[in-house]
Parts: sequence; C-alpha cells; structure tokens
Amino acid sequence: MKLDILVFGAHPDDIELGCGGTVAKEIANGKKVGLIDLTRGELGTRGTAQTRDQEANDASKILGVTVRENLGFADGFFINDKEHQLKVVQMVRKYQPEIVLCNAIDDRHIDHGKGSKLVSDACFLSGLLKIETDLDGKVQDKWRPKQVYHYIQWKNLEPDLAVDISGYIDIKMASVAAYKTQFYDPNSKEPQTPITSKNFTDSIKYRASDLGRLIGVDYAEGFTVERHVAVDSLFDLK
Repeated sequence: MKLDILVFGAHPDDIELGCGGTVAKEIANGKKVGLIDLTRGELGTRGTAQTRDQEANDASKILGVTVRENLGFADGFFINDKEHQLKVVQMVRKYQPEIVLCNAIDDRHIDHGKGSKLVSDACFLSGLLKIETDLDGKVQDKWRPKQVYHYIQWKNLEPDLAVDISGYIDIKMASVAAYKTQFYDPNSKEPQTPITSKNFTDSIKYRASDLGRLIGVDYAEGFTVERHVAVDSLFDLK
C-alpha cells in the first residue's frame, strides 16, 4: 500500500500532539496518511501499554488515517542501531511515502531526539540498493522519501516552516483527548506529571494559536527541515 505521508512517533500521542492538525488537513485534502509508533509508551507514569494501544486506535479513527502500526521498540531504551534502522526501513519501503514526518530533533524526552535521528537515518538507508530487506517473504524495493520534516514538541524550537491548521484544530484536540490516561483529568488518582496539568492541555491550543498569529492565520503547526525548502516561484510562499 503506497502512502503519501508516513508519520513516525516515539510514543503513542507524540504524533497527535506534534502534527495532528497537519495530518487531519492532509487527509481532508485527499492524501493517504499512515502512522507508525516506535514504542507502546509502556514506561509512561499513567496508563499501560494496553490502554495506550486502545487510545492510539481511538485517536486514529478521529484523524481518519489509512493505517497505524506499532514497532514495539523498548520505551526509553531503543537505540539508533542497525537492528532498529532496518525495521524502520521495512516500514518506509512498505508504504513508499513521498513525505515522512517524525519527532523533534531535540526535546525534553530522550526518546524524541533518538527517534528523530533513527527515522531520519533509516529514510536515507532505505534508498540504498545494496541494503536488502524483506517483508512477508518478499524482497522489498528501495525507496527514499522526497522530504523528512520534524514536528515540534515540548521545546519551543524555531520552525523552518508552518502549516495553517485553522480548520483542523478541533480534530487535533479531539485526537489528543483520546489519550484519556495521559492528560488532564481532575478526577484522576494517578500521579501528576508535566503533561497532566490543565496548563499543558491548554498550551497545545495556545501554542498553535501563537504560531498562527505569526503567519497571519488562526492556528498553525511548525516543522523543522533537513534541507532547503524549494519553490518554483516567490509567489508560492504565503
């Protein structure tokens, strides 16, 4: 199955928080989008791997994605080595996306930067003919995405580009809210974490609003790039 966009996240909910609005918008525009979670988020203070599985499934339905998979890497302990790279290469070759979105290049959670570099490296390796992978008994063709973009997460990194998600902020917020164990719940008896406060939940929307203000729209999501963004004309820029 060929996809237009393949989105990777170190943990279930990374994608929704970082680029849920962009995913929803591209799907509304007719693009086929798939999501790949590297881990099941089993080290999270709240919830379990099983509840995160269900929450990820619920969020996927809200976003309307074509497919979602989980690679089952060890939360907190996966590394950027040959074994993990080849598993990501398999996914890139399986879905042959034009664009890959992945974690922030630097962030508070150690898995985010690791996941970012792992996916970026795998996207390059996936285009090398002499790296052989197979899936379901079939040898895969090489494939390299045209672009790899990194969404912004906890740290307020300066974006290289911003996507107007004004018509999709409600879908983004609903997809985040699907992770009921992870975010603000005044009735929860579980321990508090940096992402369980009402301030954090509110910040998702006001950060999108602030970036939107800077580009002249209501809401936006920011991305960093690995190489220069090219346009045919200055008039392609908004």
